[in-house]
Amino acid sequence: MVVLIGPVASGKSTWASQHFAPEQIVSSDALRAVVGESEHDLRASTDAFAVLDDVVARRLRRRLTTVIDTLGLDPELRTKWRQLARTAGMPCVAVVFDTAPAECRRRNSARPVAVPADVVANQLRRWPAIREAVGTEPWDALHSPQPVVVVPDALTTRRRPTGATVATDVVPRPPANFGPGIRVGLHLSSFDWPGGRERLGQHLRSIAADAEAAGVDQLWMMDHLRQIPQVGASWADLPEPYTTLSWLAAATERVRLGVLVSPAFRHHPAVLAKQIATLDVLSAGRAMCGLGVGWFAQEYNAAGIDFPSLDRRYAQLDDALQALPLLWGKGAPRFEGATVTLGEALCYPRPLQARIPIVVGGSGERRTLRLVARHADGCNLFGEPTVVARKIAALARHCDELGRDVKQIDISHLSTVLIGVDRDELATTIDRLRPKRVGAERYARETNAGTVDDHYERAMRLLEVGVTTLIVRLVDVAEPGAVERLGTLIDRLRAG
Repeated sequence: MVVLIGPVASGKSTWASQHFAPEQIVSSDALRAVVGESEHDLRASTDAFAVLDDVVARRLRRRLTTVIDTLGLDPELRTKWRQLARTAGMPCVAVVFDTAPAECRRRNSARPVAVPADVVANQLRRWPAIREAVGTEPWDALHSPQPVVVVPDALTTRRRPTGATVATDVVPRPPANFGPGIRVGLHLSSFDWPGGRERLGQHLRSIAADAEAAGVDQLWMMDHLRQIPQVGASWADLPEPYTTLSWLAAATERVRLGVLVSPAFRHHPAVLAKQIATLDVLSAGRAMCGLGVGWFAQEYNAAGIDFPSLDRRYAQLDDALQALPLLWGKGAPRFEGATVTLGEALCYPRPLQARIPIVVGGSGERRTLRLVARHADGCNLFGEPTVVARKIAALARHCDELGRDVKQIDISHLSTVLIGVDRDELATTIDRLRPKRVGAERYARETNAGTVDDHYERAMRLLEVGVTTLIVRLVDVAEPGAVERLGTLIDRLRAG
């Protein structure tokens, strides 16, 4: 929420119209025209402000950027607006228009309907004290009316403490793992591409080749029987992942290949070991293994596949984490787990890698991350840096208890992204791709839409808290230039 504060004719409405969409601005003058005779009908002010508060509260409940365009001189109103923002879990920013008194008077006199001179004089007389009071109030940030851009919260780089009086650009310092060692993965999860099924194989090969050329280190698929609701309709095409990865192995030479993640309960360890070992051999040692407990009960119920209890699924994940390295290793030892027994842990062909990396998806602090600390080579997390930092701290505690160095574990982060060259291109892409009933702001938030610069800053924030691999789902992955833009981001990250 952005609150504009300044006397009459200080430039608030003009500034707001230059930097925000009309639907983002809630103006007391405009609302006077709705509930009264015109925007100059001061008798309608009480009703106008009542409507304003209601509109603001409803917009904030939907987490929509909202600019309050009114004088902002009343401390009680400012307090009320900040409280509305706090209730909605939204930051509240003040923009202070400290325009010279003479300029305010000149602009006011040039208006078709000028505010009475005595009213203007009273506001200007009170303004120095109001300006000082605003500076001591608990805003999330305090700005002067300079050019701004609106980006999803996940891409912001300014984190000011409550009560801050100055907003400054924060440039994070490179973390210890910054540099050539950063790994970047591309997650393929939506296949609604031009040409449909007939061109699916062609698109996959082209994307994989482009990704490898762009510097991508890993290609990941999902393991679901139907498309998940977060990505698309249940009837959307979703190819089987291990077959697809074998196809991609033939189209690439360097990138590693894996499934993020396979539900352990649905794959017998001996069968899964065979699939991944074969992929490793065919790809010349580039296979990865991703495991999880599974979550999408509807797909299994529809297919008539038993969906065990959560405790049972965790036990099956634990067994798989122990059994797979045995199946890929030397000899044929017997394995007796809580849910599966292998008379001979045997798999031919053996994988080419001495150890195929196992990544666990999920961030449950009590059970999932403990399994990671005990058995896995990596874990995949979601969320913003503050959430990720908490998860990594929980993982570190488990590692300490088990006598393992948390630095031995690769910590990856998966998110959906839309990358634009500049603001204009990004806005055009958002309008073209967003569903008709989804607003541009919501779509930008859901896809983390931003420029290369935005995504660089976000990546830095994630790397600073301990992430070592960045995995992205590109919304427009099959469109010309999308993978190349990701490559530009990768080049910048590795340049340091």
